[in-house]
Amino acid sequence: MGPWRLPLLVAALAGCLLPARGCVMCDPNVVEALKSLETDYLPGHLEAKHHENVMERVKQAVEAFKDLPIDEDSYMGVVDEATLQKAAWSLLKDLKRIMDSDVKGELFVKELFWTLHLAKDNFASYAAQFQKAGLMLQPLIWCSTCQKQVHSCRKSSNCGERKVKVHQMEDMILDCELNWHKISQGLTDYSFYRVWGNNSETLMSKGKEPTLTKTMVRPKDAGTYRCELGSVQSSPATIIYFHVTVLPKRIVEEIPSPNTETKDEVALGEVTLDRPQTATTLQSQSPKPEKVLRSRLVGLLIWGFVVLIASVATV
Repeated sequence: MGPWRLPLLVAALAGCLLPARGCVMCDPNVVEALKSLETDYLPGHLEAKHHENVMERVKQAVEAFKDLPIDEDSYMGVVDEATLQKAAWSLLKDLKRIMDSDVKGELFVKELFWTLHLAKDNFASYAAQFQKAGLMLQPLIWCSTCQKQVHSCRKSSNCGERKVKVHQMEDMILDCELNWHKISQGLTDYSFYRVWGNNSETLMSKGKEPTLTKTMVRPKDAGTYRCELGSVQSSPATIIYFHVTVLPKRIVEEIPSPNTETKDEVALGEVTLDRPQTATTLQSQSPKPEKVLRSRLVGLLIWGFVVLIASVATV
């Protein structure tokens, strides 16, 4: 294959990928990286007769990115911008690693297609990171056309129930935020309600903060609470119920610090005055019987020796 056909092959590759895209090809940096691989790297690292076949297989591998099973809980043929950027960056990093390694020939081909295989698996894991419940409004990119539109993920707005246990006189924190809230569009305010037994509700707070905090709770604070995240549409985006149980006050046992002196402890070198002495203390301070007997025997020996000298002197 002559050098004049290389630009045409690159253009044909890009043209073939545009209709199907495979999502990662929606990122212009990926298109540029594949062009660089074709024009800058292949001529010096692979025989010319293999260029066309390799690039055709690359085209098919990238197109296969979109051939993921459609599942409403994971991949729906669309991705958000953050997912696209993450998948594209991962692929670009691996392509750069191959080109920097200067690998050639058959080893280069194996490394390239193994990298594309791993990149597809990474893309599948990234694309599965959608919310499991709630109404999400988000700008998404259609993998088939690379068009970006605001997409409504219509799932049940009831996001389940939470059981919360808190001790009396401690703080109760109810968190209504889900991991997809920050990337969604068209959301308004968080509203927290106290739900009563007769199905009536009392609004406790409303605003941008996703948490409700109540300090020093008492037994009367136990019960059911409801959080609702509003949206620009008629229905809320998220509803969560909290069932709060107030436990008895926590009993904390005070343990003296090891650095704190007690009544029976005195720092080294200190002298205590007017300290009451217990029987144990007096007993520890009194001499032992063995020492008393020994001192008496020594005294008798000394007096006997004195008497003996005095008798000799008299004679």
